[in-house]
Amino acid sequence: MQLFQSGILKVFSSVFGRLQSIPHDDPGLTPERWCQAQPCRRIRIASRVMTISQPLSSLWVYFLGFFTIGASLYFFQIQNGDNSRLWWGISLLLWGIGALLAGTSYQAFGYQIKCAGRPVCRWTSWWEVVYLMFQQVSVNAMLVAVAYSCTAGTFQAVLLGYAWLSSLVYVILVFVGAIVPVKSLITFELMVWVSAPVLFFFFFLNGWRYFIFGNPMDLVLLGSWFMLVGTLAAYWIYGKQGIPKKLWARGIWFSENDVLHVLLIFWMVYTVAVVANRISDFPAHF
Repeated sequence: MQLFQSGILKVFSSVFGRLQSIPHDDPGLTPERWCQAQPCRRIRIASRVMTISQPLSSLWVYFLGFFTIGASLYFFQIQNGDNSRLWWGISLLLWGIGALLAGTSYQAFGYQIKCAGRPVCRWTSWWEVVYLMFQQVSVNAMLVAVAYSCTAGTFQAVLLGYAWLSSLVYVILVFVGAIVPVKSLITFELMVWVSAPVLFFFFFLNGWRYFIFGNPMDLVLLGSWFMLVGTLAAYWIYGKQGIPKKLWARGIWFSENDVLHVLLIFWMVYTVAVVANRISDFPAHF
């Protein structure tokens, strides 16, 4: 029995440990260089000394994560039998958990997870892989919410089917990408590209509906999509312009992830303050 259990553990370790074989974009990134490329702070927890990466960035992303989870609970509280509010709550709950997972590996405990005790730092971790799954499924849960608010009949059924199928396919692809491993399948960029058609569809659907019906709910949702796409554009432009490296050369740390998280906090405030109480199931708002 003990030999059997040992064999199973070795198989699992071998399969799930393949993720570590993906080379870092910077193959010479050692633990020492990790803390030269970003701010680090050593803290003592009981008898153990730990290195925290990007302390201020960690605060931003953890705040976003917990705030988003709080927003999801608010949607559940005001659900009042509406499927749209229920699925907004599910979407934000997944989004918030994903933010906490991402912040743990990309920011706060990145050094401990990817570098500590290793000659060269790892490129990614299972924390980040699971975050990608949560984030993409969150977007599809939002599609379900919008489908319940803005569509009916066959069209609604098609959107619900797409959301479920897309989530399943993406999760399988990411899992395969982490097991084999295939680096291109487990990137943030791919997750954004997979989400992009859903966001464009939101623009088209709510833009068309507002043009035809002039419904305030569609205008509110359009504002949400503009803020979300604007946030992603700011993240991309800020990074492409090399601003984080220029600031860090002057001892100032404010990365493209900080831009993303701070703007998402504003988006979340808008979602709670403006969107939450103005959505309802179709056709209750007509």
